[in-house]
Amino acid sequence: MHEGQLAVDEELAGELIAREFPRLRGLPVVALPGAGTVNAIFRVGADAAARFPLASASAADLETEAAALTEFALACPLPAPEPLGVGQGDERYPSAWSLQTWLPGDVADPIRSARSSSLAADLGGLILALRAVPVGGRVFDGHGRGGVLADHDAWMTHCLSQSAGIVDVGRVASAWEALRSVPVAGDHVMSHRDLTPANLLVAGARLTGVLDGGSFGPADRSLDLVCAWHLLDAAPRSALRAAIAPSEDEWRRGAAWALQQAMGLVWYYRESNPAMARLGRSTVRRVLEDQDVARAP
Repeated sequence: MHEGQLAVDEELAGELIAREFPRLRGLPVVALPGAGTVNAIFRVGADAAARFPLASASAADLETEAAALTEFALACPLPAPEPLGVGQGDERYPSAWSLQTWLPGDVADPIRSARSSSLAADLGGLILALRAVPVGGRVFDGHGRGGVLADHDAWMTHCLSQSAGIVDVGRVASAWEALRSVPVAGDHVMSHRDLTPANLLVAGARLTGVLDGGSFGPADRSLDLVCAWHLLDAAPRSALRAAIAPSEDEWRRGAAWALQQAMGLVWYYRESNPAMARLGRSTVRRVLEDQDVARAP
């Protein structure tokens, strides 16, 4: 999916896991198919998962991620993976990697889950619980989404140039112009920072677990609202809005972050990860159809 992407298969992953965590030697190591774009993930036995970054990462980076994951698991009202350790690579796989507890469940689907009022209620409870964690003087780290919307103008221009024929780039450009300047809607809060379907586990219509909490930290209070457009059609999206009771600016900024993220998916993963590209298209459609957010200022 990415230029220079690191490669690791079940055999190599098994060797590295056995070397770094001898207690796991002999357990089956099974690659997980899915829409992940940052890590290759392997289930290890019944109770663990190994995450091998697709781009080289340092042990220090993954230890920082593990600390955030621990804090997230304590704050999350639903089950979340907990860190088990960080492993070293070698000349065959030149990166650190991490081991976490395994969390069962089905990944949320942006189409099958779209009309679920129960899921909307669960998402509202999750977001409010994370916001209740004190920021404690911490500030947004400046990485990725969660800061100033207009800082992403150049990226959006590039995405628009790559997306002709995939989405209605004229309407997307108009929507972004309307949303990019929506003012900040309050102080930063603690945020998962990537509440996409791939990181949400469900059983039927209920949310049962949350993955990938290693970026838990302060960000724009609107950022976690991306799940409203990534996952929900109009009626349950309104229910989520009622549960959180955001200001109009806060809600519209959530749509802006969802649109920014989705536009990076529709073209970049069109060939290499069709599931992610489909998510991008469905999110763009929901934002453009939402007259409460996509209108001109």
